[in-house]
Amino acid sequence: MVTDVLKEMMNAALSAAAVDGAIALEAMPPVEFERPRKREHGDWSTNVALAAGRGGDNPRAIAQALIDRLPPSDMVESVEIAGPGFLNFRLAPKWLHDVVFRASDPKSGFGRTDEGAGIKVNVEYVSANPTGPISVVGGRHAAVGDALSNLLEATGHEVVREYYVNDAGRQIRLFARSLSVRYLEQFGVPGEIPEDGYQGEYVIVLARRLAEELGDRLVHASEEERDATMRRIGLERMLAEMRATLERFGTHHQVWFLESSLQESGATRSAIEKLGAGGWVEERDGARWFLSSRLGDDKDRVLVRSSGEPTYLASDSAYLLDKSRRGFDRLIYILGAGHHGTVPRWLAAAEALGIDRSRVEMPLIQNISLVRAGVTVRASKRAGNVVPLDELVDEVGVDAARYNFLNRSLESPLEFDIDLVKQQAPENPVYYVQYAHARISSILKKAEEKALRVQDAELGMLTHEREDSLMRKLAAYEETVPDAAHRRAPQRLTRYIEELATDFSAFYRDCKVVTDDQQLSKARLRLCLATKSVLADGLSILGVSAPERM
Repeated sequence: MVTDVLKEMMNAALSAAAVDGAIALEAMPPVEFERPRKREHGDWSTNVALAAGRGGDNPRAIAQALIDRLPPSDMVESVEIAGPGFLNFRLAPKWLHDVVFRASDPKSGFGRTDEGAGIKVNVEYVSANPTGPISVVGGRHAAVGDALSNLLEATGHEVVREYYVNDAGRQIRLFARSLSVRYLEQFGVPGEIPEDGYQGEYVIVLARRLAEELGDRLVHASEEERDATMRRIGLERMLAEMRATLERFGTHHQVWFLESSLQESGATRSAIEKLGAGGWVEERDGARWFLSSRLGDDKDRVLVRSSGEPTYLASDSAYLLDKSRRGFDRLIYILGAGHHGTVPRWLAAAEALGIDRSRVEMPLIQNISLVRAGVTVRASKRAGNVVPLDELVDEVGVDAARYNFLNRSLESPLEFDIDLVKQQAPENPVYYVQYAHARISSILKKAEEKALRVQDAELGMLTHEREDSLMRKLAAYEETVPDAAHRRAPQRLTRYIEELATDFSAFYRDCKVVTDDQQLSKARLRLCLATKSVLADGLSILGVSAPERM
């Protein structure tokens, strides 16, 4: 990135000024650059002259001393002192030409950094209970988790995508009991779904299949044996369906981690013992309590019930330890908004277990509502109380669903307008961006038919204001990707590629690409190629396709 070049230049100037005695440095100040608010103030600005001075020093004099010692660079056109001592850099056209060449070269690594090299990150997301189909809420989690993982990889991190399967505890028991009742109904044996059980039609469909496969051999079995069988087979079938839904959506988890494995391996017991050994557990009325209020939670939490059954917190604590022992430097849990109360107790557990809580992140995703013709879409009868992701994908497609799940911040509730998303019009952002990519593909194909080669393009021909704006927007991609990764904000990338598509449309409207001037045509085609490459790369990070034609 150009800021790396500017930082090297400024550090060299600081060192030279200190050696010459022009400035007195107790320590080398950090050099940071930011874009000025107004374009007339230059391309990049730094306040390093203000930070380098001591009491009584004149920052403007320091700024001049630094300018005098800046090493030459064909990337920089001029440097000016502004205000109390800011240094404003104006970049030379070569900078933008370099951007175009690198952006259009798939081997250049344009938009990639290595700042995360050596950092291993676990991203756990979706992790819906294996008791029903993946919902549209789970779909938004999948899109966010995928995009965030891709952004982290684009910035050099080693990422493992993980799904935590809650196959132990009350919900899976309720699911097994509900499935048993529906199974018995297939043989004329009436029953009652337990309170808070699973009412969806998918339970009836699964029970009917199991009745065909197993026959009536479980009708006269004990309730315990029947429920155990339904739990085992039902879990297997639901996980297969959930995997198929996620695979269809383009989500691929490398690890599917079973909660039950923590209990079977003794990891849950070990975590409880570790918390106790640290003085973080107290006996009360036959139960064991985690003293989480001492670590920032609003109250203490039950760790082991008086019945001896561990709570979810016990399993969650063991899971934290397991991830830490697998060598992850950062643990990211993508959670639903309903887990806001979970965050303090998990962070307290991490600290009590000796895990630096700064290594643990828990971004919360707000809920989603589907709207058709201005009316909220109701839950599916098949799925019970949720709208299945498969049904939405059937209607709008994977790309439209993914992109629109990502074009709002995680902290904002999302209203998904099905009618808008299905439109093939500029008002539909995913169509708008994909159409820009397809249009460029068509332009490049026609140029190829005319034997116009862009490899030897002379980019000095690009002097139109629309060309300049488009090149500058391309340059911003190198800032946008790491910024979106740092902020855990994929929506910054959707906003960027929409703005890039808009700048390209303005360029295409005002600048004829293939003209009678062959050199100008080559230069504009190279700019088109760079734009196409960045659009495709941005869409790829978001998990959205970049069609060659539409």
